[in-house]
Amino acid sequence: MKKLTVENSSQIAAPATRVWDVLVNSELTKKYMFGCSADSDWQVGSPLLWRMTHEGQEIIPVKGTILEILPNQLLKYTVIDPSAFYSDIPENYLNVTYTLDAVSEGTKLTVLQDGFEGAAEGDKRYRDVSNNGEGWNPILVQMKEIAETAQQ
Repeated sequence: MKKLTVENSSQIAAPATRVWDVLVNSELTKKYMFGCSADSDWQVGSPLLWRMTHEGQEIIPVKGTILEILPNQLLKYTVIDPSAFYSDIPENYLNVTYTLDAVSEGTKLTVLQDGFEGAAEGDKRYRDVSNNGEGWNPILVQMKEIAETAQQ
């Protein structure tokens, strides 16, 4: 099976430190990640829980584990929907990797999602993330706006 990946990038007119804050600050993640706050201590091996309130109840629509972290440069973690019908086993987790690269205009933020090939419902999950060719672009647009308008 061919490797399935979804990759998108955005040029953000802000330093990497500000873009990094958008990635790991739970108050900011709520603004672009469908109301979810990212809850983690941001250490390799630690859990990452995406929490939100739905109909008055706190839920965790996505969970994962931090795989790699280099502040202001790289963040890689796994993701799974804990309420999905498939098993909560390592093979069913997908990977999300953010890389931040300095460019003359600020920071290039790239997000790559992979791991679909061996995961349960991998083809369907790939199509969902691909978002009719848009991939992560709608989220990146919001992240860019937050980073560029944040107080310095």
